[in-house]
Amino acid sequence: MATAGDFDSFLNEIIAIRRDIHQHPELGMEEFRTSDLVARFLEGCGIEVHRNVGRTGVVGVLRSGRGGARIGLRADMDALPMEEATNLPYRSLSPGLMHSCGHDGHTAILLCAAKYLAQTRNFNGTVVFIFQPGEEGCGGALAMLEDGLFERFPCDAIFALHNHPGLETGKFRIGSGPIAAGGGFFDIKVTGRGIHAAYPQDGIDPVLAACHLVTGLQSVVSRNLSPWEAAVVSVTRVVGAEAYNTIPEEAIVSGTARFFSRATGEIVEQAMRRIAEGFSQGLGARAELDFRLLFAPTVNDPAQTRFAREAALRAVGESGVEEFGAPDLGSEDFSFMLEKVPGAYVLLGNGTSAPVHHPRYDFADACIPYGAAFFANLVEQRGKATPSA
Repeated sequence: MATAGDFDSFLNEIIAIRRDIHQHPELGMEEFRTSDLVARFLEGCGIEVHRNVGRTGVVGVLRSGRGGARIGLRADMDALPMEEATNLPYRSLSPGLMHSCGHDGHTAILLCAAKYLAQTRNFNGTVVFIFQPGEEGCGGALAMLEDGLFERFPCDAIFALHNHPGLETGKFRIGSGPIAAGGGFFDIKVTGRGIHAAYPQDGIDPVLAACHLVTGLQSVVSRNLSPWEAAVVSVTRVVGAEAYNTIPEEAIVSGTARFFSRATGEIVEQAMRRIAEGFSQGLGARAELDFRLLFAPTVNDPAQTRFAREAALRAVGESGVEEFGAPDLGSEDFSFMLEKVPGAYVLLGNGTSAPVHHPRYDFADACIPYGAAFFANLVEQRGKATPSA
């Protein structure tokens, strides 16, 4: 049974790595420096390393004993395109880039667990350490899957965690079923006939059609879904002409949709397409919907969720584990891996930090040994028992 104190002998080394990654953030699918750092660290621990899985992903494989369970542990590595507003001594050295979601911390947690497991080998089976690129809407999980992730590195179950500001440092929040929304971005191109703004009768105004369309999209959820189904459709951008005195040829309506099942997402997309085409045709214009699914709904397997809870209880005790409340309308592309292999995604408290995706966000290094203990317990338990169905 691993607890936070089991990592004391090399925790400072892991914290230094985390802060180095924080200082050198890289966008999704461009994590060349980070993936090289991860690969070299794993190799130094005596772990079998596979580079360039899904472009910049890294997979480490560690075996102990004979046969046994095959468990996958995943961390994300990418940063966000935003300016850091902290005064930390290890703040980002790259203008316009920041680890404002804590993926530097997730990477450090998994490295910490990997070193511990490589040293102790107190398990029977195979651990697959998955360091994923491009989680922030860049398709990193799908890229690794398309590169044969689970065909090359079979797993019976997979697990991941994410830091959560506002939850006490080192405390876990775990739940079964849908826990995070699927999400898609959309662009609706409305085409009319451009004309001088002084003579609207001679053109077809796509901006007018776009504005009616924005209003119509508000009915997608309220008039197409049961009150017991949750979804959100948000228009976040409307773009027309640059000039004040021009009715443009085209207008673009863009935004995002969130939902908790693939079936609900399909209903939302179909309703959006029908509304876009109908409203535009009614005003003489035409519309084309480009709907891109970036995240599947994140759904935790019940048996693996119970297994994850047991691992967290071993790491922090009963007072350190609480139940998930309502599902989060945020999204996570670990969901695509969960569609292929049963597993669970849990939250780890990050204390009083600013929210994720905020310029003053700060990952709490105190989280690292708790997350590492959770991962280590998953592996050690898995080699001794199989979770009940």
